[in-house]
Amino acid sequence: MIRISAAPRGVIYLRVAIGVLAGVFTSYVNAADPAVPTVATGSLERLQVQPSNGLPSRWVDVWLPPGYDPDASYPVIYMQDGQALFDAETTWNGQEWGVDETLGAMIETGEVPPTIVVGVWNAGPAHRHPEYFPQRPFESLPVEVQAALLAEGRGEDGPDLFSGKVRSDRYLSFLVQDLIPLIESRYPVRADRSARFVMGSSMGGMISIYAVCEYPGVFGGAACLSTHWPGIFRNDDNPIPGAFIAYLESCLPPPNQHRLYFDRGDATLDALYPPHQTRVDQLMESRNFDQDHWMSKTFPGADHSENAWQARLAIPLRFLLQPHSPTE
Repeated sequence: MIRISAAPRGVIYLRVAIGVLAGVFTSYVNAADPAVPTVATGSLERLQVQPSNGLPSRWVDVWLPPGYDPDASYPVIYMQDGQALFDAETTWNGQEWGVDETLGAMIETGEVPPTIVVGVWNAGPAHRHPEYFPQRPFESLPVEVQAALLAEGRGEDGPDLFSGKVRSDRYLSFLVQDLIPLIESRYPVRADRSARFVMGSSMGGMISIYAVCEYPGVFGGAACLSTHWPGIFRNDDNPIPGAFIAYLESCLPPPNQHRLYFDRGDATLDALYPPHQTRVDQLMESRNFDQDHWMSKTFPGADHSENAWQARLAIPLRFLLQPHSPTE
């Protein structure tokens, strides 16, 4: 049985009886809780989720489209870095993806169907990189290379990227075994692969393509913006992109059964990406992905920021949410 109670600031908390759902939800509020974003269109509900596999608890912001009808049936997009999606007033850098404005406007004009967005917060800087770094490509590297990468920093005198071992397989298990069943039990989202997508940027793009490759029967597509193929902050003497390409060669789903979107800019951190995205594009072409199922775009002058991703967000949303063929 699930008991639902109202909480301050419009937050929704759920306490789940042991054994009913894998996720466990807190039922308290304290002064340290982050502010709930204000949305320009639609409405927002907040959950706090404790993964069943020992990963840190995290917030989940669920955006319900304008005119939300609990008796309808909606596609759903699971987005990484959920704290950056809706309200620049609540983000660390004063930027946002503008999901509510962009998707709300597209729904209003009929360009895409009404859609629910599940914004999954990362669990903080100490956890983001090891949870988003695709685990199987990492573990394909020699043990000594793995050890050196785990000690890699963010730059001169910067903190380590990794807080212990890569654990993205556990993160995907949380999404598939805990979060998706919860969302599908509480909201009227369609429970078929063709209406369930994943999206993210930078390392969030990496975990999104990894999600489709590892769970092709669960996710119908991924949008990967400014995909961080280097995995670290340099290209020189970096074995990671090659490991990623080898993984994709073995694990990409069959062509034309999923929607796969990639893009990049060419400024700031995105300046590292051209050679790697070119190799991925060549692989997609060799696998005969058609234009309805694969898109790769370049945005000259675009940097690595939420402002840049907001400016082009309509493109991947349109690509994922366009009508699907029966084979998908």
